[in-house]
Amino acid sequence: MDLLRLGIADDNLEFCMLLRDYFSEQPGFKIEIIAYNGQELIRALRQTKIDVLLLDMIMPEIDGLGVLKWLKEHPMIKKPKVIIFSAFAKEEVAQKAVELGVDYYILKPFDLTTLKQRILEIASNPSLSGIIVMKHQYRDLEKKVADIIEKLGIPPRFKGYSYLEAAIISTVQEPSLINEVTTKLYPTIAKLFDTNEQRVERAMRFAIETAWNKGDVQVIHDLFGYCVDDQKGKPTNASFIAIIADKIRLDVNQAV
Repeated sequence: MDLLRLGIADDNLEFCMLLRDYFSEQPGFKIEIIAYNGQELIRALRQTKIDVLLLDMIMPEIDGLGVLKWLKEHPMIKKPKVIIFSAFAKEEVAQKAVELGVDYYILKPFDLTTLKQRILEIASNPSLSGIIVMKHQYRDLEKKVADIIEKLGIPPRFKGYSYLEAAIISTVQEPSLINEVTTKLYPTIAKLFDTNEQRVERAMRFAIETAWNKGDVQVIHDLFGYCVDDQKGKPTNASFIAIIADKIRLDVNQAV
């Protein structure tokens, strides 16, 4: 069997190296492209043919949807099979990816053995496409996050509620995001909800202030303890997201 030529595109260096190391050890695979942003990937696709592209939805400069759109607009470039990774299960985003020609949409985190099997499936079956993976684990995580936010006293009608929910879920699944709040997390949420980073930050701040001013004091104390800003008496957006994400991650690990 010919080697399956793979391309990897994700701005998380460690994740790229994880995929590279794993598939380098698997018979039948060859890594041809590793790119850390959309522009770099497009330059590589102009020069290098691959069979399957492993593509992160959120990347700097040009995101996953942008790359799919570029491939669709450049039919002279032989389109590889495309598997998109995402920390979000927003169905309209997934549907847009399918319309742009993605072959598989898989939620982070995922098992590498399962990913390998999906690559082999789509590479051997040209008609297999438009598959959306929405794991029940994501729905469970979504419910856990929503329960905590609502107990804190943030109404679901607030935009900040939705932004915080998405940010916490993303941080549970990709903990390194909490170190990139302004450079990656806010832009990711903004793109997901078709808004800008400043509005995301302000809406989160308003939602947190509402919880602190009108929410359940006991719930706030139990969850946050003394991890609050000494001057304002409430956590920063990043601290709020990190504390809830850590709690949920700990609960999940203890349940395993």
